[in-house]
Amino acid sequence: MALHTKFFAHLIVTFLFLVSCPSAFHGDLHDHSDIQQTGYDSEAYPSFLSTVDGSQFDNSMMFEAGASDGLTKLSRLESSGRIINVDRFGAKGNGAEDDSNAFQSAWREACLSTVAVTLVVSQGKDYLLKPVKFSGPCKSEITVQINGVLLASDDRSDYGRDGRQWIRFDSVQGLIVEGGGVINGRGNIWWQNSCKINKALPCKDAPTAVIFYNCKNLVVQNLRFQDAQQIHMAFEKCINVQASNLIVTAPEESPNTDGIHVTNTQNIQISGCTIGTGDDCISIVSGSQNVQATDITCGPGHGISIGSLGSENSEAHVSDVTVHGARLSGTTNGVRIKTWQGAAGSVSNIKFQNIQVHDVQNPIIIDQNYCDQSTPCTQQHTAIQISNVLYQNIYGTSASAAAINLNCSKSFPCRGIVLQNVNLVGEGGGAAKASCNNVNLSNVGLVSPRCA
Repeated sequence: MALHTKFFAHLIVTFLFLVSCPSAFHGDLHDHSDIQQTGYDSEAYPSFLSTVDGSQFDNSMMFEAGASDGLTKLSRLESSGRIINVDRFGAKGNGAEDDSNAFQSAWREACLSTVAVTLVVSQGKDYLLKPVKFSGPCKSEITVQINGVLLASDDRSDYGRDGRQWIRFDSVQGLIVEGGGVINGRGNIWWQNSCKINKALPCKDAPTAVIFYNCKNLVVQNLRFQDAQQIHMAFEKCINVQASNLIVTAPEESPNTDGIHVTNTQNIQISGCTIGTGDDCISIVSGSQNVQATDITCGPGHGISIGSLGSENSEAHVSDVTVHGARLSGTTNGVRIKTWQGAAGSVSNIKFQNIQVHDVQNPIIIDQNYCDQSTPCTQQHTAIQISNVLYQNIYGTSASAAAINLNCSKSFPCRGIVLQNVNLVGEGGGAAKASCNNVNLSNVGLVSPRCA
């Protein structure tokens, strides 16, 4: 009789467990129904789920009965310290209330995590941000997963006296910023107050939308940047950077809205990007070395530029830059090197390869007499030395009479310039011209037009 009693008691306990914990048998952590509600794709991030799919997933984390809702799952994962959602810190995401404090609180928690952590910005929401700074060093690697929209405050008084940055990542190692979302600088109010738009106004700096400063082993990918106040994104004093699959857009008339700006950065790869703005698609300036840009679509804008370099008689150095596989359409320049007179330093070991241009003014240009100021620049006798530059497999149509314009310094002529397999024609297939001054030039293969 006692045996029968124990058997039935065990049977009742087992039955109650099955009824109250269906997730123990049916709660598949890889269920794709979670993706739409949380913005988190389990297949895209298997490395994270592998840590919670096995024995490391503590029994205390088991979902309660009926807890199949994506938000409940996300909150459970958050408590493990591996996923942090800005909404948990009070971010509203309604496009009207300031979410800056919530983002900074979420960042502080992520930065203190001793295990790799993902900071999630939810899909389907618009987060209004004043200037924010996300500082390291942090205790582990951080992924910032931007699924929604980041909106800049359009109140210029929010940016303080400095006013030169909106979002800044500072001294973070092993950072990944990705997610398919949008970073919107809402730059119209800044453009209206630019001296380049209204000549009666004094010239003042506007914020760079996103600055990565002093970051190492950095990945920025699968994002859309639009309508920056000035530069869309800048990499400054960074080492080992991958920037890929980025879309950057702003109106053609928006001033100083460079797409990607590289300064004092080493070992950076920019790939698979589509950029159309009111300034350079990519600008590479002093201190940058080992820069590779591949599969770039550019236009409208001012082209792909090294420089400007050497303003105010400064010293500047850029070396080992390769632009390989670019398509430029309707830009004011193609591939360009621009330096100021009176400067010192060097530009060396540059390759522009496999580039297609369509209706581009100045498809190939070196300008060592660059002058971007309201008053004329005076003639000076020092300059940055430009050497070992290869233009290879460049073809298409020029919107200007001079498809090739190499305007080098009398005091420091350009050295080791090579044109190889270059075929540029005027609009409608007519002949184009080349203008070359103070340059040591070699032509290899078919080169048209050629310098006299």
